[in-house]
Amino acid sequence: MSKAAELAALIGSQTALSNRNLIINGAMQVDQRDTTTTASGYALDRFYCVKQNFDELVIAITQDTDSPDNFSNSLKLAVTTAESSLATDEVMYISQSIEAQNLQHLNFGSSAAKSITLSFFVKSSLTGKYSALMYAADANRSNLQSYTINSANTWEKKTITFDGDTAGSGIDNDNGIGLWLFLSLAAGSTYHGTPHTGWGAYLQTDDFAHSDAVNFAAQTGEFFITGIQLEVGDVATPFEHRSYADELHRCRRYYHKLLGGTYFGGFYAYTGSTTMRVPLVPSMRAAPTVTNYAVRNGSTGATASNIAAVYGAVDGFSAPLDGSGGSDQHFSHINQGFLEASAEL
Repeated sequence: MSKAAELAALIGSQTALSNRNLIINGAMQVDQRDTTTTASGYALDRFYCVKQNFDELVIAITQDTDSPDNFSNSLKLAVTTAESSLATDEVMYISQSIEAQNLQHLNFGSSAAKSITLSFFVKSSLTGKYSALMYAADANRSNLQSYTINSANTWEKKTITFDGDTAGSGIDNDNGIGLWLFLSLAAGSTYHGTPHTGWGAYLQTDDFAHSDAVNFAAQTGEFFITGIQLEVGDVATPFEHRSYADELHRCRRYYHKLLGGTYFGGFYAYTGSTTMRVPLVPSMRAAPTVTNYAVRNGSTGATASNIAAVYGAVDGFSAPLDGSGGSDQHFSHINQGFLEASAEL
């Protein structure tokens, strides 16, 4: 398609030139956790990776600088010890869930349902067919598509269009999961069969992955992905590059890491204990779960204990932290360690 045709399609579909990407952190810029994921968990912000039921497989998932032109980072999944035989219940995938109230303009569940197009850049040591699943959580419906990696260890751009779902019950207007994108890398027979064409009722045993897709767990190698974009319409427009600050702000709605050296006002101190009010900007999706990782006293360096979030809300929480005693044991700031607040979907 020519550039003129792309522009005409874009204008004709009334798609905004900005804020069109429904994926958060698609350029893999934000990595608040800053850790290597070796099991199921969040790798980079908003991307959840699953390694389920394997007994031999060893993986390492990290942020990486290997990337195509116009990008600086990617998500890298490396298999360092392969699975010799794929059992029926073993599955490995990369996913992102999208908040339902951000998807109301898709009009799913009506005759006006809009198509959505997924595009991304991928590089893999294993060529062949891969699966991409779009799952509508409220309606329990799915649409399974595929893409092919043609050349090993080469960056390639892939584009997949999913028709709008006119027959389902639609997407609820709330802060739960509206759509869920799954990119499968390995799936035992429990997760595949004969998938339906287009949107239909989701059945894990048929619809999660294609039976002839590659098994990335069977060999040592590396899989990279970046530039993930999901947008309204049947045309993949150029990737919407957002600033790091913009992406971080979006990510913090779901996960916020409060680092050492961060100061908080409004604390109340008495012998042996302090309660501080921790504001959360932006407001989180829901009242978060708060975890203490070796937070220390702001004045003496004594390790805080019994930290807990009370009076928690989307815009902040109160945190009582016990110290080693003495009226000067003020936890006005996080001296070392960190707190994390999580309201992930």
